[in-house]
Amino acid sequence: MEINKLVDLNILRTAPILSKSQVKKLSEELEANIFDADWITIGIMAPFDNKAIEALQSISKKYPKIKFGNLDSLHADGSVFLKGNQKTGNVFVRSENGLGEGILITCQYDQDDEESNTFGPLPLDFFHI
Repeated sequence: MEINKLVDLNILRTAPILSKSQVKKLSEELEANIFDADWITIGIMAPFDNKAIEALQSISKKYPKIKFGNLDSLHADGSVFLKGNQKTGNVFVRSENGLGEGILITCQYDQDDEESNTFGPLPLDFFHI
């Protein structure tokens, strides 16, 4: 399957391997959505807690306005699901088997008439590139 737009990721259970040109194209589309949103939530499915935390930190490094606290206190064994909320700064992680791997970003809006949109799964290293 060819990945040309963020919507192409919606049917996937785990993040695909993307070329640099795909990452560039998807990054531009994602960034427009992030900047349009009032705030985002991030879900990260990873094989280990440290991989999930690294992925979250890479997002904060790319977008300094997206900050999260208490990352040093996070721990879960085995495969994990991490959830971060930009609005509150809260991050939680739990062990969860049977998940795929990747980053899910949901653009949220303060107005009830705006519908939130979730994008992903994106590769765990998507924001490193």
